[in-house]
Amino acid sequence: MDFEDRVSKRAKSIEISTIRYFFNMAKEVSGAISLTIGEPDFVTPRHIIDAAYASLLEGKTGYTVNAGLIELRQEISKYLKRSCDVEYKPDGEILVTIGATEAIYIALNTLVEDGDEVLIPEPSFVAYDPCTKLAGGKSVFVPTYEKDNFVLKADVLEKYVTERSKVLILPYPNNPTGAVMPYEEMVKLVEVVLKHDLLVVTDEIYSELVYDGFKHVSFASLPGMWERTVLINGFSKSYAMTGWRLGYIAAPEYFVKHMTKIHQYDVTSASTQSQYAGLEALRNGDGDVKFMREKYDERRKFLYSSLIDMGFECFEPKGAFYIFPSIKETGLTSLEFAKKLLYEAKVAAVPGSAFGEHGEGYIRMSYATSMENLKEAVKRIREFMKKF
Repeated sequence: MDFEDRVSKRAKSIEISTIRYFFNMAKEVSGAISLTIGEPDFVTPRHIIDAAYASLLEGKTGYTVNAGLIELRQEISKYLKRSCDVEYKPDGEILVTIGATEAIYIALNTLVEDGDEVLIPEPSFVAYDPCTKLAGGKSVFVPTYEKDNFVLKADVLEKYVTERSKVLILPYPNNPTGAVMPYEEMVKLVEVVLKHDLLVVTDEIYSELVYDGFKHVSFASLPGMWERTVLINGFSKSYAMTGWRLGYIAAPEYFVKHMTKIHQYDVTSASTQSQYAGLEALRNGDGDVKFMREKYDERRKFLYSSLIDMGFECFEPKGAFYIFPSIKETGLTSLEFAKKLLYEAKVAAVPGSAFGEHGEGYIRMSYATSMENLKEAVKRIREFMKKF
């Protein structure tokens, strides 16, 4: 008997992330420089580590309540008020999760019925489609274009809305493009959301990593949007806390009370020590965020100018820590280009096709690595590109 036939269709419908595939490939190539994974190269700041350690010494090793430490939820509430001018009650409107990825999973499983359509701007993060499928929904990919700075346009979105559309995902600042969402474009999206009575899930995990004077605006802060928006954020990118697995959802209580049930049966609660680390990060970590953002900005400018100098057609990212150059002129697919770049130049990047059909013709490079690595990578890429 082939027992794999007993595996659910939903489980079979999703694939392993191509990002992880190339990340693992890079480890097998001696001397390769990896620009693949979206992980800060900084170690979590010491005072945050110390806070988690202190909690262990104090014997705080048991479960927290499902929603997370009330002190942490209070600090998240304060942070969202001062950074995004949105108000959420710590008790009932904030849920602490195991990273932003669990938050995405919970949000979609709470909002989506079988057959509901989820509108996903593309290219974008690889988890939205699998989480939609696991919730029983149907992914509808809405293209964004380099000529529009990879911003989701209201008139394009309108073309993809049907009577089955229920949820719009807004992933800005964007992974993989580094695009940000200007306020004037968000206002236009509000009209489409209201017209079609959509719910909105905003993935704001890169909200602190914006450059050139751009000011991040949360979609929930726009008129009429708070009551229909699920805001997702976390600690991984801003505070270099990827391994701590700590994120959160902020949304009206009529959503959060049901999300908490899924979270309870899925994982019980986020790690207690991680929550104490997150508490310290919010209370005393603003300087750390500023320092890391400035370093990312230096790397962003260097990598962008280097790629342009090499002749790449490349959009200038204004957020996150990725750059998304076009490789169309080489005549190779993004997968072919990425493999050649890895094995011939020993530089690992992620093919744009990993982020959907509309990512084809591009590659994603992460500049969340040292300037030393970036300079060596640029030297290798420059030599590699001579053959084209």
